[in-house]
Amino acid sequence: MMASRSRTIRASAQRGFAYMWVLLAIAAMGVYLTQVGKLWGTEVARANEEILLQQGDEIRNAIKGYVEAGGAGSMQFPRTLNDLVRDPRVPYERRFLRKPYRDPMSGRDWAFIGAPGGGFMGVYSNARGAPFKVDNFPQIYSSFMGQTSYEGWRFAHYPTMGGGWRR
Repeated sequence: MMASRSRTIRASAQRGFAYMWVLLAIAAMGVYLTQVGKLWGTEVARANEEILLQQGDEIRNAIKGYVEAGGAGSMQFPRTLNDLVRDPRVPYERRFLRKPYRDPMSGRDWAFIGAPGGGFMGVYSNARGAPFKVDNFPQIYSSFMGQTSYEGWRFAHYPTMGGGWRR
């Protein structure tokens, strides 16, 4: 009787030990997957920042082309991104931008920087969060250095006007 009881206690203890190993393994996998998720989220945000820089620069160049195509003395800015995709000022198809991009950081429309006389002269992201990239910007975007939010990354064309204002 004593041997049988001893075997029952030992088998019960072994099952408890195996159960503890399974719980520890699940906990370790949870910690690991949490770290992988954070890393993946960071990589996605960094990739979106690169897209933001590329598309923002395309929009700034498109605005510049739009304003300059208006001719000397004509300081007309686009009213919408669609004006950059198809210039409404001419009867033929003239494009300055391939398509009306959405803000890659928020997935919504860009925020606009108003232009004198109407329209907009630039865009910026209204996404929440601090940028990962804080230095090594091209000279034209040197104002982006040290910005604490994406709203500080303003892609704008500031043309020289009569008195020579330029940002």
